Amino acid sequence: MSSQSVSSGSKRTLTIVLAIVAVLALVAAILWLAGASPHFLNLGSHVKGSSGHHLFRGIAALVVAIVCGAGAWFTNKK
Repeated sequence: MSSQSVSSGSKRTLTIVLAIVAVLALVAAILWLAGASPHFLNLGSHVKGSSGHHLFRGIAALVVAIVCGAGAWFTNKK
């Protein structure tokens, strides 16, 4: 097995993982920004019943989605 095929395979795996994380983060961002997030997404909240952190969590998830999507796009380029 050549070293080029190994790096190509690991590059493809990295692209797939980054794309999956980007999609999941985008879904979480949409749920948080819409205020319709399920209970398990809010488990780390220190203020019970507070919805003020949803905007910040939604923006953070959107940033993660953009960064991971850009990373997947760059790793997919030849």
